[in-house]
Amino acid sequence: MHRFYKKLRTSPPSSPTPPQPIVNEPPIVDVPESYPPDLNPETVVDELEADPGLRKNLNTVAPTEKERDRIRNAFLLKGPFQPKNHVFPLTPFGKKNRRFNTSWFNQFPTWLEYSIKKDAAFCLCCYLFKSKCGTGSNDSFVGEGFTNWKKPERFQKHVGDHNSIHNQCQRACEMLMNPKRHIDVLLSQQSEQVKNDYRIQLTSAIDCIRFLLLQGLAFRGHDESKESKNRGNFLELLNFLSCHNEKIESVFKNASDNNKLTAPSIQKDITNACSVLTLKAIILELGEEPFAVLVDEARDVSYKEQMAVALRYVNERGCVLERFIGIVHVSDTTAISLKAAIESIFASLGLSISRLRGQGYDGASNMQGQFNGLKSIIFQGQELLADTHFCRKIIYFWLGCDL
Repeated sequence: MHRFYKKLRTSPPSSPTPPQPIVNEPPIVDVPESYPPDLNPETVVDELEADPGLRKNLNTVAPTEKERDRIRNAFLLKGPFQPKNHVFPLTPFGKKNRRFNTSWFNQFPTWLEYSIKKDAAFCLCCYLFKSKCGTGSNDSFVGEGFTNWKKPERFQKHVGDHNSIHNQCQRACEMLMNPKRHIDVLLSQQSEQVKNDYRIQLTSAIDCIRFLLLQGLAFRGHDESKESKNRGNFLELLNFLSCHNEKIESVFKNASDNNKLTAPSIQKDITNACSVLTLKAIILELGEEPFAVLVDEARDVSYKEQMAVALRYVNERGCVLERFIGIVHVSDTTAISLKAAIESIFASLGLSISRLRGQGYDGASNMQGQFNGLKSIIFQGQELLADTHFCRKIIYFWLGCDL
């Protein structure tokens, strides 16, 4: 409590005083130095001094920006402190006496304030937002107050040009009172629309890619220019989808050419994502059950050695399944290199070679060799393994290739 409150009155005098007659004096009141966050901001404004010359710094009253905005809003609803019926005192300036002119309130009605205690003019907007926008050098309207009544042109000088600190504070006040016009709100609304349009584009591209993957169809076309009569399966399918959905058609029509999500690299990224999810589904279906591995190796059209790998296992329903899990490029086709590639695939999928119960290879020496073949190397230390010789046609049948 002592951190938030301080007593206004001091302790009684040390010397004894004669008894005084009993009078109804107001009790000692503790004035809070900072207000709790759930306090009504209007109550805070009422507790704060209406006189601008006696107000505390807003940062000391409200510790967080959210609380300060609530108090600012309450201040702006009440308006600047302008005691128009006050008798303004005269101040000598050389041989003449001058004082504050009430017509200045009409000239600057939104921000000009007058302190009765200090006989000085202040700026409400700069008081509320000086912590955000800063203060001008030696600006008396924010510090001790303006008192040079013989130079009323200083009021307009305080306002300054369009980018002055006062105008920045005044725009901050206007945006606080009209939150729908705030630039952050407008950008947020625009960002939501951009997100929704992007989500429609991405969902449409993913749907087309999933269809092509399910049917095993090629993506690219020989000529994918806008003048082409056949731009490939992916672009033609996406165009077909747009023609039958007005929202999708509108999004792709308004999207820039570099943001249509139809580039070949994006197609590959989405395809790779589908591959990862498919492998996860296969591993989830396999669970902790044992399995067999089916392997074959061959060269592609670029004469690079590659190895196709498939798993054979029994699912929960008792059905024997064979799932293709990938093609791996290998530096050579020696048994040691192939075994390292298989172990690498198993490690990436979280499979242990100790669960391996069967092997299937073709009849090549590097596969079926009695001493140095892949089968023999994997057999070492695996007592429960069995091997099966099968034809390369099975693997090619999975890949949809011709011999």
